[in-house]
Formats: sequence, structure tokens, C-alpha cells
Amino acid sequence: MLTVVCAPTDPADPPRNDPRPDEAQRLHATWQRLGIPGAIDVHTHFMPHNVMAKVWAYFDRVGDHGGVEWPITYRTDEDDRVARLREFGVRRFTSMLYPHKPAMADWLNAWSADFAARTPDCLRTFTFYPEEGVGKAVAAELDAGARIGKAHLQVGAYDPRDPLLDPVWGLLAESGTPLVIHCGSGPTPGPFTGPGPIGEVLRRHPDLRLVIAHLGMPEYAEFLDLADAHEGVHLDTTMVFTDFSEQTMPFPADLRPRLLDLGDRVLLGTDFPNIPHDYLHQVEALERLDLGEDWLRGVLHDNAAALFEVPAPGAGSIADERE
Repeated sequence: MLTVVCAPTDPADPPRNDPRPDEAQRLHATWQRLGIPGAIDVHTHFMPHNVMAKVWAYFDRVGDHGGVEWPITYRTDEDDRVARLREFGVRRFTSMLYPHKPAMADWLNAWSADFAARTPDCLRTFTFYPEEGVGKAVAAELDAGARIGKAHLQVGAYDPRDPLLDPVWGLLAESGTPLVIHCGSGPTPGPFTGPGPIGEVLRRHPDLRLVIAHLGMPEYAEFLDLADAHEGVHLDTTMVFTDFSEQTMPFPADLRPRLLDLGDRVLLGTDFPNIPHDYLHQVEALERLDLGEDWLRGVLHDNAAALFEVPAPGAGSIADERE
């Protein structure tokens, strides 16, 4: 069994699976230095309590089966996790959830709608599964104000080319609604992960606005190719470049210039709260790429602010951005 403990950048810092006591202050110092009002994180997880408990139990068992130890850094109650993001200066975030069987998506979406109603800085998130009526269900979510979708081909183990999903892809392409999709083969491959299956969907629906989770880990080059071929394809940074991921699925240094070429299509994602390091480390990992402050401003805030039309602070935004 391999235990990974990330080496801190400062000898005075604790290991990153123990949040640094000045984490929020350091994050705000970064926002101030870059001249942005905070961050927008398109890949955070909020789920019904029983579902989140099962997700945490899964990560707790990873080391028992020969995988890398995966401590959950922010294993706290929902209110605390929301408060943490706000304390960090995260202006908008998501409630990424996903079904793994039929007749599950509707009640997940009902929970997500309620969570968004009581958490207005959360972009209302929806999900789906290939089953009868899925097109009508997604249409209802969009009509009700859902802003972003989530699909997980590895956990769901379904084929995105399933004919049942054709109306979903058509709706998302027509509406321009972003969909965060875990279709890379990390941390373990599934029957329909990799660039092939979702690439076929994109060829049939070239206007889809997909956000490839984890930058397509570990098929980074192949998913960058998809982004080059389809202007609606974005990528999120979730766990990429961190010490944890660099030990097992490193991002090739020779691909870094391609991140600059993508301009405004790289978005901050973190996997909060289910991360084996503190939130600050994801931001530090992006900073140490040394791709320039303009690029970093875009990734941390401006790209998502434009995509989701998030107003500037004080421009009628949520509670004046919670002064």
C-alpha cells in the first residue's frame, strides 16, 4: 500500500491534507495580487448526506485495495463546507453529483435544486442517466434555471453514444449549457472513458459546450486535441498539477504551452471537499506553472465569470458578494 504525503512548499507548513491555518488569508492575498474579486470553481461537490457519506467511504477504502491513500481534507458538515468556500473568496461554485443507476437522477436533481435555492452562490447543477424520459427531464431542469450539468462516464459506466441520450445532447448544444463531464480514464479506466466515445458525440453535436473534468486525466494530449477541434470544449483543472496527481498521472511539461493557446477555455476546478490536500494547494499548483498572470486570472475567475455571466461585485450580485 502506497501512502502519499505531499511535501509542503514551506517547512513551517503542515502536510496539505491538514488545511493551513492561514489558508483563507493566503487565498485572498492571491486574489488581491491578481486584481480579481475572488475565484469561480466549476467543480465542487455537494450531495445528499447519504450519497456524500458513500463517496467518502469509497475514498477511505482506496488504500486498502493497493491504491494511493486518499484522506478527505474537508470532511465536515454541509454548512461548514459552504462557509469555507465563502471564506476562501469563492464567488460561485457547483454541486456536482451523478447517478450510477436508473431512477436516481430525478431525486438527485430535486436535491440539487433545493440546495441552489438556499445557496444562491451555487450555480444550479443537474445530472442525468441514459433512461426513458431523460430528454424531458433535462429539458425541465433547463427550463427551471439549471446553469451547469454533470456527467460521470466512469462512475455511471454508460456509453455517451447511447441513443437515449441523443435528445440530451441536442438540448445542451442548442441551449449552450455547459456540462462538466468526467470522460478521461483517470484514476481508473471505465468501459466508455477516453477520448473516443465522447469524441464521437462531439462529431454529431459539434456545438456542445463540454467542460472536460481533470483536463482529461491521463489522456491530456488527446483531450487537448478535442478542444483544438471544437471551440465549445473547455477543460477544468481539477486536481491536475497538484503534488498528489503529479506522482501518478503527471501533466507533461511539453503540453503546457497548449494551455496558453486555449485562452479562455481553461476553468478552475478543485474537487472540493473530496481532495487529499488543502484548497490553497490547487491554486499554488496553477501558479507554479508560470504561465503568466493574465492566464492565471482567466483560469481562477475571468473565464468562468464570462461563461456564466457572473456580475462584478456590487453590480446587483448576490448580497453584494457577501460583504
